[in-house]
Amino acid sequence: MSAPLFHLDASRQESLQCQLREQIARAILEGHLPLEEALPSSRRLARELGVARNTVMLAYEQLLDDGYLVARERSGYFVNPGILAGRVHNEPTAPPVPPTDELAWDSLLTMTPSHQRTITKPRDWLRYDYPFLYGQLDPALFPTQHWRECSRDSVSVPAIRYWSSDHLSEDDPLLIEQIHQRLLPRRGVWARPEEILITVGAQQALWIAAMLILGPGRRLAMENPGYVDMVNIARTFTNDITAIDVDDHGLLPDERLQGCHLAYVTPSHQSPTGVTMPMERRRMLLERASKGNFLIIEDDYESETNFVDNPTPALKSLDNEGRVIYVGSLSKTLAPGLRLGYMVAPPALIREARALRRLMLRHPATNNQRAVALFLDRGYHDALLRQLRQTYQRRWLIMREALDKHIPELRTRSTYGGSCFWLEGPETLDASRLCQLAREHSILIEPGDLHFLNDERHNIFRMGFSAIDDARIEPGIERLATLVPQALEAHREPIDS
Repeated sequence: MSAPLFHLDASRQESLQCQLREQIARAILEGHLPLEEALPSSRRLARELGVARNTVMLAYEQLLDDGYLVARERSGYFVNPGILAGRVHNEPTAPPVPPTDELAWDSLLTMTPSHQRTITKPRDWLRYDYPFLYGQLDPALFPTQHWRECSRDSVSVPAIRYWSSDHLSEDDPLLIEQIHQRLLPRRGVWARPEEILITVGAQQALWIAAMLILGPGRRLAMENPGYVDMVNIARTFTNDITAIDVDDHGLLPDERLQGCHLAYVTPSHQSPTGVTMPMERRRMLLERASKGNFLIIEDDYESETNFVDNPTPALKSLDNEGRVIYVGSLSKTLAPGLRLGYMVAPPALIREARALRRLMLRHPATNNQRAVALFLDRGYHDALLRQLRQTYQRRWLIMREALDKHIPELRTRSTYGGSCFWLEGPETLDASRLCQLAREHSILIEPGDLHFLNDERHNIFRMGFSAIDDARIEPGIERLATLVPQALEAHREPIDS
């Protein structure tokens, strides 16, 4: 057999051996290598590729172990016919004729969630000079070494033997223990292990709760402005949503809660305004829930990044009747891409939530659960929280001073932590236009209008500081300030001559 041409790139992160093994395996699966001919000898292929012979030998041996190759004595390595067994072999035909008409999808689908308005973020946000994005993390803050250590230990032989088996609907007991003993007590929540369920991020916890509680004719009470994805989730199950305006102390528990079946609140740092609900209102909300016999979802996001010495305890910590479904995640501290969250509720609800989750995906990946459990168990998450608090508090001060200096006409609510500013401009400000102009000048900010349920607010936008380093905050705001006059002009009425 003539030596096939493989392209190895020494600048890639993968080793040359790994690249060669991957390319040979792909060539075998795609039918590019004949079954009846031996592959080139390791010496010959090494010479052709300009690599050490040992690199080729190790790649061949791994492919042999994985079943891609078979070794024949004094003949060399051959493609293993068994690796291709069961693959469909289509006879060559003329190219298919594309359909002339689209299917009538509106009559075939029961919902079209892609039509909903939702939060979007550019994938290439890191290339922008000033990414004032909410929900993204500065890569320099990620605990790379600690996470690598925990990831490595989570794939030890004993660990693999544990998590590689089918756990049906059960979660990693070490992770449950760490949430039970480390994460929840810092929020004043004392829950038993049977009251905790691991989810694929907080988002899945919200979906499960909504699916169990909402439905046609059942009402959700929602903060306004609020978390747009919770609105979209709720509209999957019901059209009866009551919007309750948020003031400087969060949602006001009043008569508008009457007749609802579920209320969604973000009391620690209201999403998106960042305000904190005081203890008096939290007790009022629980009293309303008891009298009205409804449940509450407490999305406790960003509670870990509170800058005050005595943060307000979670709403769940005041709940004596089991009406609060507590939802948390590691998205805002460790990494949003990890997609690991949890919900805390009475055992009766967790039992149904676990059964529903099993129908969806059985359980979140247990190898990820174990890596996170080790990260928590070794105290790395506690150390990360201390670093994040110090960093975010410093950036919060820098941003507040820069905003007051360069764009004093913007109003922001009083907040005590978090990772963003919710900014309200003059009535003549077109925030969507400002966001567009900013992006053209390598600045990323986010319009606030889509967070409102029932009215148009064109003069509000959000600026985060979790993804931008200290040194770039003031220069970015200074550049943004030069664009504000153009966004104000967009709403000015033309003057009659």
